[in-house]
Amino acid sequence: MDAPTLVKLPLPMLTALLSCVIAMLVWRLELGVRRATATFFALFALCAVEALLVGLRFGYGIETLIPVQRTLPLLLGPLMYLGFAAFAVDARTFRKIMACHLAAPIIVLAVFWLIVEDWRALDLVFSASYLFYSVALFRLWRKGPDVLTYARLDVARRLSDWILRGIGLLVFILALDATIALDFALNQGAHAAVLISYGTAPLVVILLAVLVKLPSILSDADRKAYAVKTVDITDSETVGRLEELMLNDQLFLDPGLTVQRLAKRLHLPARKVSAAVNKAKGMNVSQYVNEFRLAYAADLLVSGNESVSGIAERSGFMTRSNFYREFQRVYDQSPTEYRSTGPLANSQPTTG
Repeated sequence: MDAPTLVKLPLPMLTALLSCVIAMLVWRLELGVRRATATFFALFALCAVEALLVGLRFGYGIETLIPVQRTLPLLLGPLMYLGFAAFAVDARTFRKIMACHLAAPIIVLAVFWLIVEDWRALDLVFSASYLFYSVALFRLWRKGPDVLTYARLDVARRLSDWILRGIGLLVFILALDATIALDFALNQGAHAAVLISYGTAPLVVILLAVLVKLPSILSDADRKAYAVKTVDITDSETVGRLEELMLNDQLFLDPGLTVQRLAKRLHLPARKVSAAVNKAKGMNVSQYVNEFRLAYAADLLVSGNESVSGIAERSGFMTRSNFYREFQRVYDQSPTEYRSTGPLANSQPTTG
């Protein structure tokens, strides 16, 4: 009888090698935040270890580490999601969501190790995990490249496209795992080696494509890093460009606007933008943005009959209380008073 396809062509071993090489290249990437780089490194390192264990089990009959091989894939979805989410949240928030998304699979695995005897039930958990993180990634992708506020401007759109590829990969793995699980249920895994061989082939192609693409991203990152270091403009010029951007694109209407996003649009470091606003305007970026929002809200108050709450929301304020507080600070009267009496002398914002 011929040897199984997997032994003749140990594709999982090739997958492990490619994943290992990609992990090392990813470690050198500078995409905007180091936490994202570290998470993607962990993702590809996980893929390398899992592929190695699959190859040893189905290709060479080494079954000692089956429990480890069966549990590692539960971390695939969380790590992929966290890698992209790292570009959308600050470091403190990222630590919180990382603890949540990594604690859940660890707890589930602990339950199976200690309580559940039939490990086949874990296949349902895998399917649920892949589906959950496919949806989570899709929701992140729908927000567009601008939500990736901590990514370098030149790679944000490409990262958004890679989110879709990540979703496709999770869906493919879900289908492959479901097919293998069905084979074990119906045929005691008689065709598992062949299914893994055919299923691994597309993964090898994907990894090869990533491996070809990474060197160009690395060289591009070096050029962009050098270009950013050579930028040198005055604080007044920075604020002038920022004001023009705010007026033309009305970015202040977005309640989720951050200094990182503004900095990306200006092709400047966030700390440069913050320092420029502070020195040129004598206020922080949040106060500066709020003055545009307040001027916009003031026009709505005197030109229409929309509710104050509705105007606050339309103007980019996340809460009514914050809107009232800021309006009172700048105009020295409440929005309701402003609507009925008009602006007080010398009480209007200086920006916008």
